[in-house]
Amino acid sequence: MNDWLSRGDYASAPLNLPILLLGLLLAFLSGQVIAWVYMLTHSGLSYSRSFVNSLVIMPMLVALVMQVLNNNLVTAFGLMAVFAIVRFRNILRDTLDTTYVLSVIVTGMACGTQKFTTAVLGCLVVMSVMILLWYTAFGSRHRFDLILNLHWARPFAEMAALARLLNRHSLKTQCASQRSNEGYEGIDLSYRLLLRDSNRVEDLLKELRELDGVSRITSLKAEDESEL
Repeated sequence: MNDWLSRGDYASAPLNLPILLLGLLLAFLSGQVIAWVYMLTHSGLSYSRSFVNSLVIMPMLVALVMQVLNNNLVTAFGLMAVFAIVRFRNILRDTLDTTYVLSVIVTGMACGTQKFTTAVLGCLVVMSVMILLWYTAFGSRHRFDLILNLHWARPFAEMAALARLLNRHSLKTQCASQRSNEGYEGIDLSYRLLLRDSNRVEDLLKELRELDGVSRITSLKAEDESEL
């Protein structure tokens, strides 16, 4: 078995097994770094967990492509033709779907160019990472537990009482919006809260109802920012 694994590539260029595994490992680690930086710095309106997962997988697939091509011009043109057919026939809206398509293309090319060990190891490593990302829900962001809307009728200078109450129940408080209307006194506030204990939402709402100047309280549980 070990002999077949080390001599499983029948292409003209010899296989360097440690270099293949090292390249895939470095590509995986590099993709992780890039994905984490993207998650931490993303501030736009659209966030996709599938795109984050693709940032991890794509470097590994590109490394595998380079191993398959190995300075072979004919194989490179074949790869371009296959991608052109896939792009012409199908429009993939999910970046992770594109990653799966790229995975089967690269594996098929490795088999077609008689790089059997590269195909087996590359397929196993990439699919293991795919399962790992799915199992750990990598790329999901959970920054807030609760979206809280309320009306504050007291003077703006007295909002410290409201802030103290919210800080007592939450680790992080962010005022998402603040609106005032000429038709009635007070302001409408919307908060995003990361709670100290997500099971004590009712206690928070009860204390808010008992606080003078607070009315029209509504709350909404915040979901993970996997697809926004």
